[in-house]
Amino acid sequence: MSEKLKTIKELADELGVSKQNLQYHVKFLPTKKRQKNESGIVVLNIEEQMFISGRIKKNKAKDINDETKKGQKNINDETKKRQKNNDVFAFNNHLLKEIIDLKEVNKQLLESQKQTQNLLDQQQRLALQDKKLLEEYKAEINDLKALKMPSQDTKEEQANSQPQEELDTLKEQIKALNDKIKGQEELNNQSSKKWYQFWK
Repeated sequence: MSEKLKTIKELADELGVSKQNLQYHVKFLPTKKRQKNESGIVVLNIEEQMFISGRIKKNKAKDINDETKKGQKNINDETKKRQKNNDVFAFNNHLLKEIIDLKEVNKQLLESQKQTQNLLDQQQRLALQDKKLLEEYKAEINDLKALKMPSQDTKEEQANSQPQEELDTLKEQIKALNDKIKGQEELNNQSSKKWYQFWK
């Protein structure tokens, strides 16, 4: 037998594949009759070795190509997954900032509402105080008018008994009280208008 003949085991070891893998490729050889050596073991000639070697190399290249494609697909999938996660993270960050802004706006609105309520309470207290003052002024004016208009019987007595200075003082006090009342009424009117416009 020629030295170029190799057993299936020898060729499998040379190509770095298993004996079973090599036997699988032997089935595809164009010749169906196999040569045997002196020990009765199947041997392959040069053409058969080249045919099988070509198939195995082609399969290895295909496997490598498949692995490369699979690896590339995994990388692409991982990249897409990362990008999606980054997009979700950015969107969540945006929503979080908006929530913080809305909380701040809500806080400011509550503070503004408290201030408005305080102003309303102050306005009501001032209006009540003004009303009481007006009533007091009116009572004082009525008292002064009662002093100013004596009865018919005592007019002559009072004219003779009261000095002119006291009458002038009383007139000035009445005038001052009337001015005060007018000023207070104007303040009340302005305050009512402001109050109306505040809620308008």
